[in-house]
Amino acid sequence: EKKFLLKYLPSGLEPLGTPICQGYMINKKNRTVRIRIYGTLAFLTIKGATCHATRKEFEYPIPQQDARQMLDLFCKKPFIEKTRYPVHHKGFEWVIDRFSGDNQGLVVAEIELDAVDQPFEKPEWVGKEVTCDPRYYNSNLIETPYCTW
Repeated sequence: EKKFLLKYLPSGLEPLGTPICQGYMINKKNRTVRIRIYGTLAFLTIKGATCHATRKEFEYPIPQQDARQMLDLFCKKPFIEKTRYPVHHKGFEWVIDRFSGDNQGLVVAEIELDAVDQPFEKPEWVGKEVTCDPRYYNSNLIETPYCTW
């Protein structure tokens, strides 16, 4: 996975966006346990430490009612709130995350690759790479929101 800031938003995104609300049950440097509501779906996700833009990740669908209760009972607030937009470009699926709440104003694009060195063409709206900048990790945006930078 590689993450980039945007120079500008590509046109035509609004109708395609899916709202996301996520919180963290465990938020440590070497592991996170996240609850995410993604539109009408919900997931429990466990991630290991990041190493060279890769990490082990396990994700399981859960009932949305359970996810709401887990967010309320077990996750630190405020939650990460964002809208996700899928964008296809030159054979790759990108996602653009437009944050709201305490991270209002932050917009990033991500691409999932099969290998760290896999070649791809950046769209013209993609700017600076921030893959290795921990400030942009969702798990860190809980602790130090974009509005405090």
